Amino acid sequence: MPTNKLITLAEAVRRYTWDGMQYASGAALPVGSDAIVFGRELLRQQRRELHAIFHANTQQLNLLAAAGAVTRAECGFSGLEGFGFANGLRRAIEQGRLVLEDFSNLAMALRLLGGALNWPFVPATVNIGSDLQYRRAFEPDVHPNPNKIPSVTDPFSGKQIGAFSPLRPDLAAIHVTLADPEGDAIMLGTEWSRFELSRAARRVVLLADAIVDTDCMRQYPNLVRIPGIVVEAVVYWPFAAWPQASPGMHDVDEAHMKAMNVALGSDDGTAAYIRDYVESYADLDGYLDLIGRETISELSNGATAFLLDPYRRWLLPHAEALALTAEAST
Repeated sequence: MPTNKLITLAEAVRRYTWDGMQYASGAALPVGSDAIVFGRELLRQQRRELHAIFHANTQQLNLLAAAGAVTRAECGFSGLEGFGFANGLRRAIEQGRLVLEDFSNLAMALRLLGGALNWPFVPATVNIGSDLQYRRAFEPDVHPNPNKIPSVTDPFSGKQIGAFSPLRPDLAAIHVTLADPEGDAIMLGTEWSRFELSRAARRVVLLADAIVDTDCMRQYPNLVRIPGIVVEAVVYWPFAAWPQASPGMHDVDEAHMKAMNVALGSDDGTAAYIRDYVESYADLDGYLDLIGRETISELSNGATAFLLDPYRRWLLPHAEALALTAEAST
């Protein structure tokens, strides 16, 4: 019998997160699809001392760092591409409130793959022989540090290579374009490591722009990169990636991306941003009103909107998706 895994955002954070946990989020580039609204809810519920795992930094990590919710982070890229360096993340590091462990993008992908395959370690042929190998932010006084990427011997060639530690975060909040109530999901646009992350994490919560009938997944089984069997819960939340982009659903909100990063550059700006864009809404409709219905309309009619065309017939109306969430909560 089909299982309805839809729950509210607030319930997902209450049920699956705690202070001090290792928390991961999946993104498609630092300005692409990420479950940013999950990070907002982490702040609303005052989660603290998080150990963040991000293949690439996004506005979510930028916000969590600026707010002081993250004390340790591992990341493959820390900028915001065309929107500049992440001011909140930089301030937290410079002020000694957050320790950032640096790996390359390929290394983060390989470490997530190692976690997904339950490997004891990941053979490393990148990041070795440089400060990426010998500088460990979690042990800053030890150099060269043998513990970040230890040397191991290839049993076949006898060569010395490195060893990455696999990543197995306590929870991954993963943004997807489409999900059915059972947790099957389709991602449009670049995927990055969301596939590997969904298998590496101990628990997975999906943040879906739209809920579709399961017939959609049956029509395109080869596109279901995250199956319901690995998913704990699904949160229906359009514009969960805002102000970043979700290909097929909406473009990046360039004005808010810039304003948000400016705000996170100071303590006062961060406090004002949290007041206005984290604590100010009561529910999904209030969140959409906060973004602005005109802004939503403009961002939803961008150059990638055609990507959604093959799936539109299966999209559940907003009211029906909310009703299914309420039904599962009773």
